[in-house]
Amino acid sequence: MIILAILASLAAIGLLCWLLFTLAVFALPAFVGVTAGAWAHGTGAGIPGAVLVGAAAAVLTLAAGHLLITFVRPMWLKLLVAIAFVAPAAIAGFHATHGIVKHLMPSDGWQITFSVIGAIAVGITAFIRVAGMAAAPSPSGRDLARA
Repeated sequence: MIILAILASLAAIGLLCWLLFTLAVFALPAFVGVTAGAWAHGTGAGIPGAVLVGAAAAVLTLAAGHLLITFVRPMWLKLLVAIAFVAPAAIAGFHATHGIVKHLMPSDGWQITFSVIGAIAVGITAFIRVAGMAAAPSPSGRDLARA
């Protein structure tokens, strides 16, 4: 029974890590949505209104990011938009990794070390996914004819 619990714990940690890496790009829209929803709730919109405002703000943030990455010409501006999406993902990666390693090792120094490594890994993954949004080829194949 103990071995089954250990295996289930490892599977749960693996599932949560996969979920973190998959959803890391959405950290900025989630933050904006939660902030807008909390603001709407504080102004008296109620729970349904807060959820609606938060969801709309998150969708608008994600759509604006996609549009900016896709249609902005200067590379430095694309990089700024990518950093805006990657920074919250790296912070979320740091805290998620820290939440796991603080139960595994008593040393604060090693906890911070592994948390920074987790933040770097999540940040790199989010950057690759954001860069993939910018480099997606057009379905018509016109970009291939220009090369």
